Amino acid sequence: MGFTADELESFRDATVPDLIGPGVQLLFVGINPGLWTAATQTHFAHPGNRFYPALQRAGVIDREIDRTEGFTACDRRYLVDRGIGITNIVARATTRASELSADELRSGGQILAAKVRDLAPSVVAIAGITAYRSAFRRRDAVLGRQSDDLEGAELWVVPNPSGLNAHETIDSLAGWYGRVASAAGITAERGRDER
Repeated sequence: MGFTADELESFRDATVPDLIGPGVQLLFVGINPGLWTAATQTHFAHPGNRFYPALQRAGVIDREIDRTEGFTACDRRYLVDRGIGITNIVARATTRASELSADELRSGGQILAAKVRDLAPSVVAIAGITAYRSAFRRRDAVLGRQSDDLEGAELWVVPNPSGLNAHETIDSLAGWYGRVASAAGITAERGRDER
C-alpha cells in the first residue's frame, strides 16, 4: 500500500484510536500520529518506523506485524492479549512532531496522566525524550526509568522508533523495549504460555 502526498495530507489532524485492552500491563506512548499512521489507523505504521521490528528483535512479540497496510484484527488481538497498549501524548496527526506546540504537549501530558490513572498499567513507556520533557516540564530528563511514577505506573522514557531518529537502530531500540517489557512482566515465555 502506498499513498500520494495529497492523500496523506488529507489525514492531517485526524486521530487514531488507542490500542488498549483490559489488563494492559505495558502502555507505549507515542508523541502523536503521523499521517501514514492516521491513514492506516495503525500506530507506528510508517514503513520507516522501527517499533514493531524492535519489539520482535527484543522478544516482546514473537511474530512479524506488517503495519504498513494497517493492523489486522488478529494483530490487534495479539498485542492486547500480550498486555501491550499504545496511545499518544497528542491525538492529532501531523507530518512531524515538531509541528506540535508546547501547550498541546502539556495538555496531552495531562490527558495521558488521567488515562494512566484509569487504566492502571504496570509500566508506561513514552517514546521520545524531547516530547516528554515538554509535556511534563522535565527539562533535564534523560532516557530510562524516571524517578517519579506516573499515576502509580512505573514511568520510562525510551527512544522514539521513527526512522528520523538516526541515533537509534533496531538493536538499540530492542534493548530499550525489552527492558520496559521485562519491567511490565511481558516476556517471550508469557506469549508461549498463553497460546
